[in-house]
Amino acid sequence: MRDDVQTPEGGIADAYRGNWVDRHAPASLKPYFRLSRLDRPIGTWLLLLPCWWGLFLAIAHDGAPRLFDLWIFAGCGIGAILMRGAGCTWNDITDRGIDGSVARTAARPIPSGAVSARAAFAWACAQSLAAFLILVTFNAAAIALGILALLPVAVYPFAKRFTWWPQIFLGLAFNWGALLAWTAHTGRLEWPAVLLYLAGISWTLFYDTIYAHQDAEDDALIGVKSTARLFGEATPRWLAGFLVATVALMGLAIVTAAPSGEIGTLVLAIAGPWAMGWHMHWQLRRLDMVDHPGLLRLFRSNRDAGLLPVLFFAAACLA
Repeated sequence: MRDDVQTPEGGIADAYRGNWVDRHAPASLKPYFRLSRLDRPIGTWLLLLPCWWGLFLAIAHDGAPRLFDLWIFAGCGIGAILMRGAGCTWNDITDRGIDGSVARTAARPIPSGAVSARAAFAWACAQSLAAFLILVTFNAAAIALGILALLPVAVYPFAKRFTWWPQIFLGLAFNWGALLAWTAHTGRLEWPAVLLYLAGISWTLFYDTIYAHQDAEDDALIGVKSTARLFGEATPRWLAGFLVATVALMGLAIVTAAPSGEIGTLVLAIAGPWAMGWHMHWQLRRLDMVDHPGLLRLFRSNRDAGLLPVLFFAAACLA
């Protein structure tokens, strides 16, 4: 096991150096904030961005922005922080017997002994309850979808034990916001949101396969499955396929959602997946599967990739 799994400040190896949790959080709360990955915000962005895709594409679809959309926008942001925290805490509870055997995760609060599994479970419940209070401010259809989202969240941590494709289960959980935010605006679930959801799942397969290559050697030793191990040296070809699928599915969602005759709206929105595809292509050109710091940088760069459709969809709402 590498000796750099924990920073001198007691932080986690793949956290941002100098993050606010390590520097400013009260000592008693640091382990809980680390369970929630508040020292590693990239996961919150990856959970949030599909929500904003769904919201802005829904507004562009019906051309009927409402004041309540500002709350949907902000509520998705707060909810993403809370539900990502709850999901990661649940993940660490279920993986407590594995994390101690993996270099990158050995210093996490539960395997390191900083937090007990019982306390972590209480923390996960508290975050979920806070997120539920936000959810109940939406319409009934969105509330039902939000409750249903707990199923993929609950299953994901176990997926790597029974399938080589755990990244699909992560995609099912992380992109649910595309369905929820669309429904929170429109009051009903429609095909453009489903296609956007599928595009997000393909994107998750892209970025989380990159991320999983950091752990491929440790995962092989302990028998944990992942697409990184499954694809091996063929990973670049698979990633190229996920890139194409992401752009194509998102483009199809836009065409399906675009109001008839609104060419300006369609062109602006279509520029979103086009720009995102170029960013993903840029990542592919820089992929080095044995450069772990480089893999982490590429993974984190997907915040910018996912923000590109948000910007173009928002512009399309103004067209």
